[in-house]
Amino acid sequence: MATYCAFLRGVNIGGKTMRMAEACDALQAAGLTGAVPVLATGNLVFESDMPQGELRGSLEQALSERFGDTVSLFVKSAEEVVSMLASAPFEENAELHTYALICEPGFEATLRDEFDKVTPSEGEAAKVSNGVFYWQCRKGATLDSGFSGVLGRKSMRDKFTSRNIRTVAKIAARMA
Repeated sequence: MATYCAFLRGVNIGGKTMRMAEACDALQAAGLTGAVPVLATGNLVFESDMPQGELRGSLEQALSERFGDTVSLFVKSAEEVVSMLASAPFEENAELHTYALICEPGFEATLRDEFDKVTPSEGEAAKVSNGVFYWQCRKGATLDSGFSGVLGRKSMRDKFTSRNIRTVAKIAARMA
């Protein structure tokens, strides 16, 4: 059995609510074991002997049926989550947030191109490292960033989900 994290996209925002305990029940009913939430931001850690490539579709179907709405997610192995944390290119800074954007393969290059088209605000930066797009911005200014507007585009929303790097650290610790 391998350990994975399902990173749910668009949960508990815009009126789309999902109780994480119910989501874990749905995963267990789908045959996965040990499903537990990490924070209430749509991170479900579980174990499975199913091939990783089959998990996403299976989980999206199980959760969509359970909640009666389309559910999108990304599945990462414990090794991938640890790598995501280790590859973070920015130093920790108490005045800045760092986000890892988990996305469709290759979409990190599109995110980088889009970031290059906006004028960054003070302290804002972006880098791609080990196939992950990382974005750093000032605390309290996330939604004021020009790049935040890009991320909010309807054409972009279904291709990624973001997590604060501190959340990624908590997920990695839970998966260990």
